[in-house]
Amino acid sequence: MNSPDNIPFKSFIQIQRDINTPIYLQIANQFIQAISQGKISPGTKLLGTRALSELLNVHRNTITAAYDELFAQGWVEIKPNKGTFIASLLPLQNQKETETFHYPKQTGYSFKQSILLDSPFEHTNCEFILNDGTPDIRLTQFEDLSRFYSSNMKRKSNRSKMGYYNQEGSEYFKEQMLNYLQSSRALKINKNNLLISRSVEMSLYIIAEILLSAEDTVVVADLSYFAANMIFQKSGSKIKTIPIELDGIDVDALEDLCRKQKIRMLYITPHHHYPTTVSLSAHKRMRILQLATQYGFIIVEDDHDYDFQFDKQPLLPMATSDQDGMIIYVGSFGKSLAPGFRTSFMVAPENLMIEMRKHLGIIDRQGDILMEQALGEMIEEGAIHRHLKKSRKVYKERRDLMAELLELELAEAIDFQIPTGGLAFWIQWKETFSLLKLSQIASQNNLFIPKTLLYQQKNVQAMRIGFGNLSPEEMIKSVAILKKSYQRTQY
Repeated sequence: MNSPDNIPFKSFIQIQRDINTPIYLQIANQFIQAISQGKISPGTKLLGTRALSELLNVHRNTITAAYDELFAQGWVEIKPNKGTFIASLLPLQNQKETETFHYPKQTGYSFKQSILLDSPFEHTNCEFILNDGTPDIRLTQFEDLSRFYSSNMKRKSNRSKMGYYNQEGSEYFKEQMLNYLQSSRALKINKNNLLISRSVEMSLYIIAEILLSAEDTVVVADLSYFAANMIFQKSGSKIKTIPIELDGIDVDALEDLCRKQKIRMLYITPHHHYPTTVSLSAHKRMRILQLATQYGFIIVEDDHDYDFQFDKQPLLPMATSDQDGMIIYVGSFGKSLAPGFRTSFMVAPENLMIEMRKHLGIIDRQGDILMEQALGEMIEEGAIHRHLKKSRKVYKERRDLMAELLELELAEAIDFQIPTGGLAFWIQWKETFSLLKLSQIASQNNLFIPKTLLYQQKNVQAMRIGFGNLSPEEMIKSVAILKKSYQRTQY
């Protein structure tokens, strides 16, 4: 196909006049695709600008501009008094059978695939949705968020901070976070013990990357946070489970396991255990710390919903009692705010923090200075405290209403304890039936129950049901659908 008359230009050049891409660039790009697919061979002479412009029904200057673009990129060579040719140095490509270009559906190479990271999250069009205990973003103080963020965008002193990467984050925000953590959690730390990340999951990923190796053993409760389990398993570590009791994990079982084998890490959510919502008792906290020092395992304390405590003062983190540097404390900040304003933090000894900052610098190099500045001001001016105080009152009312509804509609079918904090209930079904079938029936009735809320094992028939995201009206309708769906599973 060395003659320009033999090139089927119109078969691979399709001009779209209703899009923003200039026509000359459309032509140039489609030439490049045709060359890459072997439809035009290296050294082939192209039609002159006048002939091609008439063929494609465009202005001659458009073709000239397209050829100039191809020449500038090295796809064609222009020979004086001879014309324009496909660059002869380009490698010869096998012509593809398809007439039009389609992006490939599959790679042309093999790669390692992991079922461990298969997303457990589902999507739905149902009007009512149960989740595992997330806040209601409709309660967010959008006016405060907008005011603080907007003022930081307009502040000239902040503009220089936007021009460079800074995985260390805002020093001002770190100072405010230090004050916040010291006052709310009694943590005696300095800024070298604190690292800001995007989410708890990112924090756990960094922890696993630094501290875990293949064949290490990570201990979790036999019911635990699925995302954390996925992260630890992805590192190559082995997961060992121990029972969860009414006052937290079975510490006797933990000690027995330590005697039998080397434990690298213990992952716990002691304030409100995920998913059962129980709190780890004081004597168990002390025993776990003693075991960590004795057997040398790391404790990752995930305090994901510390801010939501209703009936009494929240329990102080285990990290406040750690004198031997065995605990990495992970938590969320701004969980009651809109998702884009939430962040996470890690607290650990300085030598580990140095390594963590290196890894954060790779996966989140740019940081988010403006958002952190805005959050820092919300702490300093008390907006966060005011928002939490208001939202806790609303969530307590919703918790009490959910308890009333569950007792009224499902008392004969379930057992549950009213949680002292957090935004979810742990309900245990008295009879054995398919929870997946329950979820499917509920979905048909406009209530979505994700699979991640369903816990069905040999001795467990339970669900974690969030109430924070539901208004009273939504809660009433959701529980009514749940009852109706349960009754249908009994037929």
